[in-house]
Amino acid sequence: MAHHVLDMPAGEPEIRALRIGDTVTLRRWLFGIRDATLIHMFDRGRRTRLDLAGHAVIHTAPNVHRVAPSPEAPVGYAPFCIGTTTSMRMERFTDALMAREGVRLIVGKGGMGPATSKAFAERGGAYLAIVGGAAALETTWIERIEDVDMDDLHPESLWRFAIRDFGPLLVGMDSHGGSLFAEVQRDVASRRDAVLASLEEAR
Repeated sequence: MAHHVLDMPAGEPEIRALRIGDTVTLRRWLFGIRDATLIHMFDRGRRTRLDLAGHAVIHTAPNVHRVAPSPEAPVGYAPFCIGTTTSMRMERFTDALMAREGVRLIVGKGGMGPATSKAFAERGGAYLAIVGGAAALETTWIERIEDVDMDDLHPESLWRFAIRDFGPLLVGMDSHGGSLFAEVQRDVASRRDAVLASLEEAR
Protein backbone atom coordinates (compact mmCIF):
# COMPACT_ATOMS: atom_id res chain seq x y z
CA MET A 1 0.00 0.00 0.00
CA ALA A 2 1.25 3.45 -0.92
CA HIS A 3 0.30 7.07 -0.45
CA HIS A 4 -0.08 9.27 -3.53
CA VAL A 5 -0.19 13.06 -3.75
CA LEU A 6 -1.93 14.17 -6.93
CA ASP A 7 -1.81 17.72 -8.24
CA MET A 8 -4.99 17.90 -10.26
CA PRO A 9 -5.57 17.44 -13.14
CA ALA A 10 -3.90 14.03 -13.35
CA GLY A 11 -3.01 11.84 -16.32
CA GLU A 12 -4.06 8.27 -16.98
CA PRO A 13 -0.70 6.73 -15.92
CA GLU A 14 -0.95 8.39 -12.50
CA ILE A 15 -4.47 7.06 -11.99
CA ARG A 16 -3.62 3.54 -13.16
CA ALA A 17 -0.83 3.49 -10.57
CA LEU A 18 -3.47 3.58 -7.81
CA ARG A 19 -4.43 0.30 -6.17
CA ILE A 20 -7.17 -0.51 -3.69
CA GLY A 21 -5.94 0.07 -0.16
CA ASP A 22 -3.67 2.94 -1.22
CA THR A 23 -4.35 6.44 0.06
CA VAL A 24 -4.50 9.68 -1.91
CA THR A 25 -4.24 13.36 -1.14
CA LEU A 26 -5.59 15.73 -3.79
CA ARG A 27 -4.26 19.21 -4.44
CA ARG A 28 -5.28 22.28 -6.47
CA TRP A 29 -8.80 21.55 -7.78
CA LEU A 30 -11.88 19.46 -7.04
CA PHE A 31 -15.33 19.64 -8.66
CA GLY A 32 -18.59 19.18 -6.78
CA ILE A 33 -21.38 17.32 -8.59
CA ARG A 34 -24.60 15.53 -7.67
CA ASP A 35 -27.76 13.85 -9.05
CA ALA A 36 -29.43 16.90 -10.60
CA THR A 37 -26.20 18.07 -12.19
CA LEU A 38 -25.65 14.69 -13.83
CA ILE A 39 -29.26 14.36 -14.95
CA HIS A 40 -29.12 17.74 -16.65
CA MET A 41 -25.74 17.03 -18.23
CA PHE A 42 -26.47 13.59 -19.61
CA ASP A 43 -30.24 13.08 -19.73
CA ARG A 44 -31.08 16.62 -20.83
CA GLY A 45 -28.02 17.37 -22.93
CA ARG A 46 -26.66 20.36 -21.06
CA ARG A 47 -23.01 21.26 -21.44
CA THR A 48 -20.74 22.89 -18.90
CA ARG A 49 -18.22 25.61 -19.62
CA LEU A 50 -15.95 24.13 -16.91
CA ASP A 51 -13.11 21.85 -18.01
CA LEU A 52 -13.30 18.56 -16.08
CA ALA A 53 -10.65 16.68 -18.09
CA GLY A 54 -8.25 14.81 -15.82
CA HIS A 55 -10.02 16.01 -12.70
CA ALA A 56 -11.73 14.53 -9.65
CA VAL A 57 -15.40 15.07 -8.81
CA ILE A 58 -16.92 14.75 -5.36
CA HIS A 59 -20.54 13.73 -4.87
CA THR A 60 -21.89 16.68 -2.93
CA ALA A 61 -24.55 19.39 -2.70
CA PRO A 62 -22.67 21.81 -0.47
CA ASN A 63 -24.03 24.15 2.14
CA VAL A 64 -22.64 27.54 1.11
CA HIS A 65 -23.15 31.18 2.06
CA ARG A 66 -23.78 34.06 -0.33
CA VAL A 67 -21.13 36.72 0.23
CA ALA A 68 -19.81 39.77 -1.57
CA PRO A 69 -17.39 38.78 -4.34
CA SER A 70 -13.75 39.10 -3.25
CA PRO A 71 -10.40 37.39 -3.88
CA GLU A 72 -11.43 34.83 -1.22
CA ALA A 73 -14.88 34.39 -2.80
CA PRO A 74 -14.53 35.20 -6.52
CA VAL A 75 -18.05 34.04 -7.47
CA GLY A 76 -19.78 35.29 -4.32
CA TYR A 77 -19.98 31.98 -2.46
CA ALA A 78 -18.14 30.90 0.68
CA PRO A 79 -18.01 27.24 1.78
CA PHE A 80 -19.89 26.54 5.00
CA CYS A 81 -20.25 22.75 5.08
CA ILE A 82 -19.09 20.58 2.18
CA GLY A 83 -20.42 17.10 2.90
CA THR A 84 -20.31 13.96 0.77
CA THR A 85 -23.37 12.04 -0.34
CA THR A 86 -23.82 8.34 -1.11
CA SER A 87 -22.45 7.52 -4.56
CA MET A 88 -24.23 4.37 -5.72
CA ARG A 89 -27.34 6.07 -7.07
CA MET A 90 -25.12 7.94 -9.59
CA GLU A 91 -23.66 4.72 -10.98
CA ARG A 92 -25.28 5.04 -14.41
CA PHE A 93 -23.41 8.28 -15.13
CA THR A 94 -19.83 7.13 -14.50
CA ASP A 95 -18.96 6.03 -18.02
CA ALA A 96 -20.51 9.10 -19.64
CA LEU A 97 -18.77 11.39 -17.17
CA MET A 98 -15.43 9.85 -18.05
CA ALA A 99 -16.03 9.50 -21.79
CA ARG A 100 -17.48 12.95 -22.49
CA GLU A 101 -15.93 15.11 -19.78
CA GLY A 102 -12.65 13.27 -19.14
CA VAL A 103 -13.15 12.85 -15.39
CA ARG A 104 -10.56 10.53 -13.79
CA LEU A 105 -11.52 10.25 -10.12
CA ILE A 106 -14.75 10.05 -8.13
CA VAL A 107 -14.75 10.97 -4.44
CA GLY A 108 -17.72 9.73 -2.45
CA LYS A 109 -18.98 7.41 0.23
CA GLY A 110 -20.45 3.93 0.13
CA GLY A 111 -18.76 2.79 -3.07
CA MET A 112 -20.12 2.04 -6.52
CA GLY A 113 -20.84 -1.06 -8.56
CA PRO A 114 -19.79 -3.16 -11.56
CA ALA A 115 -20.67 -0.57 -14.21
CA THR A 116 -18.29 1.87 -12.54
CA SER A 117 -15.58 -0.80 -12.24
CA LYS A 118 -15.93 -1.47 -15.97
CA ALA A 119 -15.62 2.23 -16.82
CA PHE A 120 -12.56 2.59 -14.59
CA ALA A 121 -10.87 -0.40 -16.24
CA GLU A 122 -11.59 0.79 -19.78
CA ARG A 123 -10.87 4.50 -19.32
CA GLY A 124 -8.45 4.70 -16.38
CA GLY A 125 -10.29 5.85 -13.28
CA ALA A 126 -10.58 5.24 -9.56
CA TYR A 127 -12.95 5.76 -6.64
CA LEU A 128 -11.67 7.54 -3.55
CA ALA A 129 -13.68 6.83 -0.42
CA ILE A 130 -14.23 9.31 2.36
CA VAL A 131 -15.64 8.51 5.80
CA GLY A 132 -19.29 9.47 6.21
CA GLY A 133 -19.96 12.23 8.71
CA ALA A 134 -16.65 14.00 8.06
CA ALA A 135 -18.13 17.11 6.42
CA ALA A 136 -16.64 19.52 8.97
CA LEU A 137 -13.18 18.11 8.31
CA GLU A 138 -13.66 18.10 4.52
CA THR A 139 -14.64 21.75 4.60
CA THR A 140 -11.29 22.68 6.18
CA TRP A 141 -9.57 21.20 3.10
CA ILE A 142 -11.37 23.66 0.79
CA GLU A 143 -9.77 27.08 0.41
CA ARG A 144 -12.49 28.75 -1.63
CA ILE A 145 -15.20 28.25 -4.22
CA GLU A 146 -13.39 29.24 -7.38
CA ASP A 147 -16.23 28.94 -9.90
CA VAL A 148 -19.76 27.60 -10.35
CA ASP A 149 -21.84 26.55 -13.36
CA MET A 150 -25.48 25.43 -13.76
CA ASP A 151 -26.33 27.47 -10.68
CA ASP A 152 -30.05 27.30 -11.48
CA LEU A 153 -29.77 23.81 -9.91
CA HIS A 154 -28.45 25.24 -6.63
CA PRO A 155 -27.18 23.63 -4.42
CA GLU A 156 -26.71 20.82 -6.96
CA SER A 157 -24.73 23.18 -9.16
CA LEU A 158 -21.40 22.23 -10.68
CA TRP A 159 -18.82 23.63 -8.26
CA ARG A 160 -15.12 24.23 -8.73
CA PHE A 161 -13.30 24.14 -5.40
CA ALA A 162 -9.74 25.30 -4.79
CA ILE A 163 -8.36 22.76 -2.31
CA ARG A 164 -5.33 22.19 -0.15
CA ASP A 165 -4.26 18.67 0.86
CA PHE A 166 -7.72 17.13 0.43
CA GLY A 167 -7.28 13.80 2.16
CA PRO A 168 -6.00 11.26 2.83
CA LEU A 169 -8.69 9.40 0.92
CA LEU A 170 -8.85 5.62 0.56
CA VAL A 171 -8.68 4.03 -2.90
CA GLY A 172 -11.83 1.91 -2.74
CA MET A 173 -11.96 0.98 -6.45
CA ASP A 174 -9.14 0.98 -8.99
CA SER A 175 -8.64 0.57 -12.73
CA HIS A 176 -7.55 -3.07 -12.38
CA GLY A 177 -10.91 -4.47 -11.28
CA GLY A 178 -10.19 -4.10 -7.57
CA SER A 179 -13.06 -3.06 -5.30
CA LEU A 180 -12.98 -3.04 -1.51
CA PHE A 181 -16.77 -2.76 -1.58
CA ALA A 182 -17.18 -5.91 -3.69
CA GLU A 183 -14.78 -7.73 -1.35
CA VAL A 184 -16.90 -6.76 1.65
CA GLN A 185 -20.07 -7.92 -0.11
CA ARG A 186 -18.48 -11.27 -0.92
CA ASP A 187 -17.29 -11.66 2.68
CA VAL A 188 -20.72 -10.83 4.05
CA ALA A 189 -22.38 -13.28 1.66
CA SER A 190 -19.93 -16.01 2.64
CA ARG A 191 -20.52 -15.44 6.37
CA ARG A 192 -24.28 -15.40 5.83
CA ASP A 193 -24.16 -18.68 3.94
CA ALA A 194 -22.06 -20.23 6.71
CA VAL A 195 -24.54 -19.10 9.37
CA LEU A 196 -27.50 -20.41 7.39
CA ALA A 197 -25.74 -23.74 6.85
CA SER A 198 -25.00 -24.09 10.58
CA LEU A 199 -28.62 -23.32 11.44
CA GLU A 200 -29.79 -25.92 8.95
CA GLU A 201 -27.46 -28.53 10.51
CA ALA A 202 -28.76 -27.71 13.98
CA ARG A 203 -32.39 -28.39 13.02
